[in-house]
Amino acid sequence: MAEITAALVKELRERSGVGMMDCKKALVETNGDIEAAIDWLRAKGLSKAAKKADRVAAEGLVAVAVRAEGKGEVAAAIEFNAETDFVARNELFQTAAKSFAQLGLHHDGVDAIHGATLENGKTVQDEVTQLIATIGENMQLRRAARLAVDEGVVSTYVHNAVSPGVGRIGVLVALEGEGDQDALRELGRKIAMHVAATAPLSLNTDDLDPAAIEKERAVLIEKAKEEGRPDNMIEKIVEGQINKFQKDVVLSKQPFVMDPDVTIEQLVANSGKELGSSNLRLAGFVRLALGEGVEKVETPDFAAEVASMTGGN
Repeated sequence: MAEITAALVKELRERSGVGMMDCKKALVETNGDIEAAIDWLRAKGLSKAAKKADRVAAEGLVAVAVRAEGKGEVAAAIEFNAETDFVARNELFQTAAKSFAQLGLHHDGVDAIHGATLENGKTVQDEVTQLIATIGENMQLRRAARLAVDEGVVSTYVHNAVSPGVGRIGVLVALEGEGDQDALRELGRKIAMHVAATAPLSLNTDDLDPAAIEKERAVLIEKAKEEGRPDNMIEKIVEGQINKFQKDVVLSKQPFVMDPDVTIEQLVANSGKELGSSNLRLAGFVRLALGEGVEKVETPDFAAEVASMTGGN
């Protein structure tokens, strides 16, 4: 029997788009013959996954998971994409999304999750490939995030949930400090709902991406010029607007949607006093919105879509 080297498996993986485990099995079955292995994969219905890879996958689900860890908690959120919303309602797809989120509790980042092993013995990458072959759409584990606190809670919230823990927007909010965990978790959930609604760019002013500020500054300067503002006044006007922009997009400075008279920063401070937790702080947040940043190809209507598929006019 020919030696099935890692390089051989990698070559078949790159040519077929099929997961590593299936590639190795194909090479074993064909005694290391690449071309025969490709035919073997095709016969098993697996190599069609490669043909789906260039299709835009902007639908799907965001999934969240959380578990206790000592006096604190760890939570994860993942975005698992498919081509259509129809597939997001598929039980196999939902189960996979939830299992990937669970793995995110132990593995930080998409690459680490891709290489992690599921209960069925497959890696996540191989499982995704198998799902593509089974369901017939391109799929992608696109993003993953993880938050943890040594003491406190990481609250989760899913907007437009299709089943527990999966939906179109997933939010994690970390509250670090002592205090009743049920009360802290409820506070964190309310803040998570606020995050889902307002989509802040950063936790604190110091964390805000300088590129985002400069982009906004350039827009405001151009706008001021278009409005005919005096050149010697533009800098002062824009600076004031930048300060307002920062308050609009920085979570700690935003007015709480459920009580606009207090900012999120004040809400956490006030809640800490009520709970007897002088050291309570908002330690971080994550917001994953389905398809965010993916360029979607819009089809004008169903008739046009059918025509494009059949070659009609």
